[in-house]
Amino acid sequence: MMIVCRTCAGFLCASLLLGVAFLTALTPTAHAADAANTSVAPLVASVPQFIERAATAKTLAQLRQGGYVLYLRHGPTDNSKPDRLPAVDLSDCSTQRPLTDEGRAQAALVGRAIRAARIPIKSIHISPLCRVKDTAAAAFPGRKVQVDMSLMYTGNLTEAQKAPIVANTRRLLSEPVALGSNRLVIAHAPNVMDVMGYFPKETTLVLFRPRGQAGFDYVASIPPESWAELLPPGAIK
Repeated sequence: MMIVCRTCAGFLCASLLLGVAFLTALTPTAHAADAANTSVAPLVASVPQFIERAATAKTLAQLRQGGYVLYLRHGPTDNSKPDRLPAVDLSDCSTQRPLTDEGRAQAALVGRAIRAARIPIKSIHISPLCRVKDTAAAAFPGRKVQVDMSLMYTGNLTEAQKAPIVANTRRLLSEPVALGSNRLVIAHAPNVMDVMGYFPKETTLVLFRPRGQAGFDYVASIPPESWAELLPPGAIK
Protein backbone atom coordinates (compact mmCIF):
# COMPACT_ATOMS: atom_id res chain seq x y z
CA MET A 1 0.00 0.00 0.00
CA MET A 2 2.82 2.37 0.80
CA ILE A 3 4.40 1.73 -2.61
CA VAL A 4 1.15 2.46 -4.34
CA CYS A 5 0.73 5.70 -2.42
CA ARG A 6 4.26 6.82 -3.21
CA THR A 7 3.65 6.03 -6.87
CA CYS A 8 0.40 8.01 -6.87
CA ALA A 9 2.03 10.88 -5.08
CA GLY A 10 4.89 10.89 -7.57
CA PHE A 11 2.49 10.84 -10.47
CA LEU A 12 0.51 13.72 -8.95
CA CYS A 13 3.65 15.80 -8.42
CA ALA A 14 4.79 15.16 -11.96
CA SER A 15 1.39 16.19 -13.31
CA LEU A 16 1.45 19.41 -11.31
CA LEU A 17 4.95 20.23 -12.53
CA LEU A 18 3.92 19.64 -16.14
CA GLY A 19 0.88 21.92 -15.66
CA VAL A 20 2.98 24.72 -14.20
CA ALA A 21 5.45 24.41 -17.08
CA PHE A 22 2.61 24.55 -19.60
CA LEU A 23 1.10 27.68 -18.04
CA THR A 24 4.50 29.34 -17.81
CA ALA A 25 5.06 28.71 -21.50
CA LEU A 26 1.76 30.38 -22.34
CA THR A 27 2.25 33.45 -20.15
CA PRO A 28 4.84 35.35 -22.29
CA THR A 29 2.62 34.96 -25.36
CA ALA A 30 -0.33 36.42 -23.49
CA HIS A 31 1.80 39.32 -22.22
CA ALA A 32 3.15 39.93 -25.71
CA ALA A 33 -0.39 40.08 -27.11
CA ASP A 34 -1.44 42.51 -24.37
CA ALA A 35 1.63 44.64 -25.05
CA ALA A 36 0.84 44.67 -28.77
CA ASN A 37 -2.73 45.74 -28.10
CA THR A 38 -1.55 48.44 -25.70
CA SER A 39 0.87 49.83 -28.26
CA VAL A 40 -1.80 50.06 -30.99
CA ALA A 41 -4.44 51.89 -28.95
CA PRO A 42 -2.54 55.17 -28.41
CA LEU A 43 -1.74 55.41 -32.15
CA VAL A 44 -5.43 55.30 -33.01
CA ALA A 45 -6.40 57.69 -30.24
CA SER A 46 -3.64 60.19 -31.12
CA VAL A 47 -5.09 61.05 -34.56
CA PRO A 48 -7.09 64.26 -34.02
CA GLN A 49 -10.29 64.81 -35.95
CA PHE A 50 -11.04 68.40 -36.89
CA ILE A 51 -14.46 69.59 -35.77
CA GLU A 52 -15.99 72.47 -37.71
CA ARG A 53 -17.56 75.09 -35.48
CA ALA A 54 -20.60 77.07 -36.64
CA ALA A 55 -20.55 80.86 -36.37
CA THR A 56 -23.32 82.64 -34.45
CA ALA A 57 -24.78 86.12 -34.30
CA LYS A 58 -22.33 86.78 -31.45
CA THR A 59 -19.47 85.81 -33.77
CA LEU A 60 -20.60 88.42 -36.30
CA ALA A 61 -20.74 91.04 -33.55
CA GLN A 62 -17.11 90.23 -32.68
CA LEU A 63 -16.08 90.51 -36.33
CA ARG A 64 -17.61 93.99 -36.51
CA GLN A 65 -15.13 95.09 -33.85
CA GLY A 66 -12.23 93.88 -36.00
CA GLY A 67 -8.95 92.23 -35.16
CA TYR A 68 -9.69 88.96 -37.01
CA VAL A 69 -8.48 87.13 -40.10
CA LEU A 70 -11.07 85.80 -42.55
CA TYR A 71 -10.10 83.02 -44.96
CA LEU A 72 -12.44 82.45 -47.92
CA ARG A 73 -12.10 79.42 -50.14
CA HIS A 74 -12.90 80.19 -53.79
CA GLY A 75 -16.29 79.25 -55.24
CA PRO A 76 -17.29 76.00 -57.02
CA THR A 77 -15.25 75.14 -60.10
CA ASP A 78 -15.58 73.04 -63.25
CA ASN A 79 -13.71 69.83 -62.40
CA SER A 80 -13.96 68.62 -66.00
CA LYS A 81 -11.31 71.23 -66.87
CA PRO A 82 -8.42 70.54 -64.48
CA ASP A 83 -5.31 72.68 -64.15
CA ARG A 84 -2.91 72.00 -67.01
CA LEU A 85 0.01 70.54 -65.11
CA PRO A 86 2.85 71.14 -64.91
CA ALA A 87 2.41 74.03 -67.34
CA VAL A 88 -0.21 76.26 -65.69
CA ASP A 89 0.13 79.76 -67.11
CA LEU A 90 -0.97 82.32 -64.52
CA SER A 91 -1.69 84.83 -67.27
CA ASP A 92 -3.87 82.36 -69.22
CA CYS A 93 -7.05 81.27 -67.46
CA SER A 94 -7.66 78.59 -70.10
CA THR A 95 -4.82 76.56 -68.53
CA GLN A 96 -6.56 76.57 -65.13
CA ARG A 97 -9.62 74.97 -63.54
CA PRO A 98 -12.27 77.70 -63.94
CA LEU A 99 -14.93 79.07 -61.63
CA THR A 100 -18.46 78.07 -62.65
CA ASP A 101 -21.45 80.40 -62.91
CA GLU A 102 -22.62 78.94 -59.62
CA GLY A 103 -19.20 79.74 -58.17
CA ARG A 104 -19.50 83.38 -59.19
CA ALA A 105 -23.03 83.56 -57.81
CA GLN A 106 -21.95 82.06 -54.46
CA ALA A 107 -18.99 84.43 -54.24
CA ALA A 108 -21.27 87.41 -54.95
CA LEU A 109 -23.67 86.20 -52.25
CA VAL A 110 -20.87 85.93 -49.67
CA GLY A 111 -19.63 89.41 -50.53
CA ARG A 112 -23.11 90.88 -50.11
CA ALA A 113 -23.55 89.00 -46.84
CA ILE A 114 -20.27 90.32 -45.43
CA ARG A 115 -21.34 93.88 -46.28
CA ALA A 116 -24.82 93.29 -44.87
CA ALA A 117 -23.22 92.03 -41.64
CA ARG A 118 -21.15 95.25 -41.52
CA ILE A 119 -17.88 93.35 -41.21
CA PRO A 120 -15.01 95.75 -42.01
CA ILE A 121 -12.35 94.52 -44.44
CA LYS A 122 -9.14 96.51 -44.65
CA SER A 123 -6.98 94.33 -46.92
CA ILE A 124 -7.65 91.45 -49.29
CA HIS A 125 -4.86 88.96 -50.08
CA ILE A 126 -5.52 86.48 -52.88
CA SER A 127 -3.96 83.54 -54.71
CA PRO A 128 -2.76 84.29 -58.27
CA LEU A 129 -4.98 81.59 -59.83
CA CYS A 130 -7.90 82.78 -61.97
CA ARG A 131 -10.59 80.98 -59.96
CA VAL A 132 -9.54 82.99 -56.92
CA LYS A 133 -9.28 86.26 -58.83
CA ASP A 134 -12.79 85.66 -60.21
CA THR A 135 -14.09 84.88 -56.70
CA ALA A 136 -12.62 88.13 -55.38
CA ALA A 137 -14.03 90.14 -58.29
CA ALA A 138 -17.52 88.67 -57.82
CA ALA A 139 -17.54 89.09 -54.04
CA PHE A 140 -15.88 92.50 -53.84
CA PRO A 141 -16.28 94.27 -57.18
CA GLY A 142 -14.01 97.26 -57.55
CA ARG A 143 -11.99 96.48 -54.40
CA LYS A 144 -8.20 96.57 -54.57
CA VAL A 145 -6.61 93.20 -53.86
CA GLN A 146 -3.06 92.05 -53.18
CA VAL A 147 -2.09 89.12 -55.39
CA ASP A 148 0.26 86.93 -53.35
CA MET A 149 2.31 84.33 -55.24
CA SER A 150 2.86 82.50 -51.94
CA LEU A 151 -0.85 81.69 -51.71
CA MET A 152 -0.71 79.29 -54.65
CA TYR A 153 -2.69 76.06 -54.70
CA THR A 154 -0.65 73.41 -52.85
CA GLY A 155 -2.60 70.32 -53.91
CA ASN A 156 -0.17 69.32 -56.67
CA LEU A 157 3.09 70.39 -55.01
CA THR A 158 5.83 68.45 -53.29
CA GLU A 159 6.50 68.99 -49.59
CA ALA A 160 9.49 71.17 -50.44
CA GLN A 161 7.41 73.29 -52.84
CA LYS A 162 4.61 73.60 -50.29
CA ALA A 163 6.85 74.80 -47.46
CA PRO A 164 7.02 78.55 -48.31
CA ILE A 165 3.31 78.66 -49.14
CA VAL A 166 2.32 76.95 -45.90
CA ALA A 167 4.61 79.30 -43.97
CA ASN A 168 3.10 82.35 -45.68
CA THR A 169 -0.46 81.14 -45.06
CA ARG A 170 0.36 80.61 -41.39
CA ARG A 171 1.87 84.10 -41.24
CA LEU A 172 -1.24 85.73 -42.71
CA LEU A 173 -3.42 83.88 -40.19
CA SER A 174 -1.17 84.79 -37.25
CA GLU A 175 -0.12 88.41 -37.76
CA PRO A 176 -2.17 90.71 -35.50
CA VAL A 177 -4.83 92.90 -37.07
CA ALA A 178 -5.75 96.29 -35.63
CA LEU A 179 -9.17 96.70 -34.05
CA GLY A 180 -11.72 98.25 -36.37
CA SER A 181 -10.67 96.16 -39.37
CA ASN A 182 -10.13 92.58 -40.50
CA ARG A 183 -7.75 90.88 -42.93
CA LEU A 184 -9.30 88.77 -45.70
CA VAL A 185 -7.44 85.97 -47.46
CA ILE A 186 -8.99 84.30 -50.52
CA ALA A 187 -7.27 81.10 -51.61
CA HIS A 188 -7.61 77.31 -51.60
CA ALA A 189 -8.71 74.50 -49.28
CA PRO A 190 -5.46 72.47 -49.40
CA ASN A 191 -3.55 75.46 -48.00
CA VAL A 192 -5.71 75.41 -44.86
CA MET A 193 -5.48 71.62 -44.75
CA ASP A 194 -1.69 71.86 -44.75
CA VAL A 195 -1.74 74.43 -41.94
CA MET A 196 -4.34 72.93 -39.59
CA GLY A 197 -5.85 69.73 -40.98
CA TYR A 198 -9.13 71.33 -42.07
CA PHE A 199 -10.53 71.12 -45.62
CA PRO A 200 -13.30 73.74 -45.90
CA LYS A 201 -15.85 73.34 -48.65
CA GLU A 202 -16.13 75.88 -51.46
CA THR A 203 -17.07 79.48 -50.62
CA THR A 204 -16.83 78.80 -46.88
CA LEU A 205 -15.56 81.70 -44.79
CA VAL A 206 -13.21 80.49 -42.03
CA LEU A 207 -12.62 82.82 -39.08
CA PHE A 208 -9.38 83.11 -37.09
CA ARG A 209 -8.14 85.11 -34.13
CA PRO A 210 -4.47 85.97 -34.81
CA ARG A 211 -2.06 85.66 -31.89
CA GLY A 212 1.23 86.80 -33.36
CA GLN A 213 4.17 84.59 -32.37
CA ALA A 214 1.73 82.24 -30.63
CA GLY A 215 0.03 81.45 -33.94
CA PHE A 216 -3.74 81.68 -34.28
CA ASP A 217 -7.01 80.37 -32.88
CA TYR A 218 -9.69 78.85 -35.08
CA VAL A 219 -12.96 80.62 -34.23
CA ALA A 220 -15.70 79.33 -36.53
CA SER A 221 -16.80 78.74 -40.13
CA ILE A 222 -19.62 80.15 -42.25
CA PRO A 223 -20.65 77.96 -45.21
CA PRO A 224 -22.45 79.95 -47.94
CA GLU A 225 -25.88 78.56 -47.04
CA SER A 226 -25.54 79.67 -43.39
CA TRP A 227 -25.57 83.41 -44.05
CA ALA A 228 -29.36 83.47 -44.41
CA GLU A 229 -29.64 82.03 -40.89
CA LEU A 230 -27.19 84.49 -39.36
CA LEU A 231 -28.67 87.68 -40.82
CA PRO A 232 -32.21 89.13 -40.61
CA PRO A 233 -34.58 88.25 -43.46
CA GLY A 234 -33.99 90.45 -46.46
CA ALA A 235 -30.65 91.75 -45.19
CA ILE A 236 -28.67 90.27 -48.08
CA LYS A 237 -29.45 92.35 -51.13
